Amino acid sequence: MTERTLVLGLDYGTDSARALLVDAESGEALASAVAPYRRWAEKRYCDPSKDQYRQHPQDYLDALEEAVSKVLADAGEGSGQRVAGLSFDTTGSTPCMVGEDGVPLALKPEFADDPDAMFVLWKDHTSVEEAEHINKTARTWNTDYLKHVGGIYSSEWGWAKAAHVLRHNDAVHKAARSFVEHCDWMPALLTGRQGLVDMPRGRCAAGHKNLWAEEWGGLPEEGFLTAIEPRLAGFRETFARETLTNDQAVGKLTAEWAGRLGLTEDVVVGAGAFDCHMGAVGGEIRPGSLSRVIGTSTCDIMIVPEDKLRDRTVAGICGQVDGSVMPGFIGLEAGQSAFGDLYAWYADLLAWPLRERARRDPSHAQEAEALRDEMIGMLSEAAARIEPGESSIFAIDWMNGRRTPDASQTVKGAIANLSMGSDAPRIFRALVEATCFGSRAIVERIREEGVAIEEVIALGGVAQKSPLVMQIMADILDMPIRVARSEQTCALGAAMFAAVASGLHGDVNRAQSAMGAGFETEYTPDPAHRDHYEKVYNEHYKPLGALIENQLT
Repeated sequence: MTERTLVLGLDYGTDSARALLVDAESGEALASAVAPYRRWAEKRYCDPSKDQYRQHPQDYLDALEEAVSKVLADAGEGSGQRVAGLSFDTTGSTPCMVGEDGVPLALKPEFADDPDAMFVLWKDHTSVEEAEHINKTARTWNTDYLKHVGGIYSSEWGWAKAAHVLRHNDAVHKAARSFVEHCDWMPALLTGRQGLVDMPRGRCAAGHKNLWAEEWGGLPEEGFLTAIEPRLAGFRETFARETLTNDQAVGKLTAEWAGRLGLTEDVVVGAGAFDCHMGAVGGEIRPGSLSRVIGTSTCDIMIVPEDKLRDRTVAGICGQVDGSVMPGFIGLEAGQSAFGDLYAWYADLLAWPLRERARRDPSHAQEAEALRDEMIGMLSEAAARIEPGESSIFAIDWMNGRRTPDASQTVKGAIANLSMGSDAPRIFRALVEATCFGSRAIVERIREEGVAIEEVIALGGVAQKSPLVMQIMADILDMPIRVARSEQTCALGAAMFAAVASGLHGDVNRAQSAMGAGFETEYTPDPAHRDHYEKVYNEHYKPLGALIENQLT
């Protein structure tokens, strides 16, 4: 009999899907593969001028088959027969309208090119008005439905996005029976539980983004949801009252999907969750650690023993949900709406003349893109040679709004104290410092609410590729930062949960011990920089942020 000790972690990011094949007993990563979203790469269905970012579900299916096929081929013949379980993590909140059958509307011919019938990506901010309406409605309601999500509902979350789509698209409203988060749809699809009557919902997405809580018996009452948007009538009854934690199984692969993926029908599919939550587990989170997935944005996760918070709620964050990260702990989520995206924006700004020349004369296109791709590295090298305090430039990092603390998608970013001597590296360094000051604001809020933070565990591309950013962050936070060794920490976390759901490990702690990849480096704060950053943060960053929010927004 073939020994089934392998698990698949499937990580769906903003631009691509990743598959990681791990031996659950030894922790050895046997193979990994990345598959891009083809339609997304062509910038289809998106309109940045409107903050509209939509992804076609077919991209997710194509990427799944491509990534799994690659990883099994790399692992060698017979590897598919040894897989015992798989689990998904995805971006979020990334919901999509579905019919009674649970099928995303964009997979139906009549909606194949309708952006409102597709998954509304986490960074889509088209529902700012709907989010504000939710906040105003909640302030008048007898039950405080926002208490577990920091007291403010964000335009990045499910109900605001659903209300926006339904309000502005009559055809989608007529066809839609509910919405489903990306992390819930994938396991439901692969196990044949896609229909709304049977579709499992994960604790992570339901609690952090969609107002589920045991305290009020599941979702908010029907009257509250229809007060948000009358077209949400009946949606509540399509959500199961009970939710699954990440270590639980949804079911086994259908014959169709086992065949399409080159696996067996005995493969157990675990409950899905958001990438940062599973990434925190893959990065070996423990109480007292702030896990930060640092990429285009950041997502910050903590786990707190249940008796440490009791009935207290942490204001201004993205939710606290019992069991959303690990069973037995309350999961806290925070984050920044733009991090690496901010650096990319600046590089694109500088590259505009190059791309404009390439547009006029396509023979320059390859050169233009090559130079653009080198810009962040060049800027980082030059910025590293600038001592803290040498430049007086400072910035606010809200170019994509603010996620935490106190979510607001209406605030804007700023760059201040410019002079004729301000050059590109100095401005870039100010933007790096701004993202790290934004990180400090999150740490301060969590500590003010009585939760201890002793260290930072950093995950993701920025953490592994930018010593400049990580050292500045350590200096500004005045805390050590350990960088996880695995290049696919979110996928590794998903693999750990797959190992538990399939019975290869008895609980998450055992999976972490057996499969954890450890840490590759540690950044320690430089005491010589403490006073400078303390002054800039308190005398410049915070006052300018207050001015933007109170006077200019």
